[in-house]
Amino acid sequence: MQQLIFASGNRHKAEEIEAALPEGFRILTMKDAGVEEEIPEPFHTLEENSKHKAQFLAERLQQDCFAEDTGLEVEALNGEPGVHSARYAGDGKDFSANTDKLLTNMQGQSNRRARFRTVFSLILDGKLYQFEGICNGTILENKAGTGGFGYDPVFLPDGSSKAFAEMTMEEKNKYSHRKKGLDLMIDFLKKS
Repeated sequence: MQQLIFASGNRHKAEEIEAALPEGFRILTMKDAGVEEEIPEPFHTLEENSKHKAQFLAERLQQDCFAEDTGLEVEALNGEPGVHSARYAGDGKDFSANTDKLLTNMQGQSNRRARFRTVFSLILDGKLYQFEGICNGTILENKAGTGGFGYDPVFLPDGSSKAFAEMTMEEKNKYSHRKKGLDLMIDFLKKS
């Protein structure tokens, strides 16, 4: 069993990644590894924030680990909220407030195209590897469903009639940006 330490305190992300892992892989959260503090995300790109979190934890624990950073990029809003997705409505990381702000900013917009983009950063034997996953879709005019987290109630992935928040974890993983990026990272690990 290959064990990976995930540089995140986000329980929802950890559950989503755990559900997408193939047999033979297991993740530990930062808390499981004894790290309680929140890692800052001071950079302006997903790539840099993801890299920073992975390097921070790898240096702290002297072990291989991985991190990810995800953003919702909305065409009509010039890529917002992007790297600021978790704090779009303020530093409180309030999912509902973030979604409400997005819907307010999207009022009257005919172009509702958006994408979720995830960047995984893996520190393996002291080297950095990055993997990207993208899910294209549209922003709904109203919230739908109660599952998931973040912007899931307003994101309709291409090819689906359900918002992410209306899906089971298994259904979401058929479309998920996070699953796509994770699959690339796991394939790499299997060959390493």
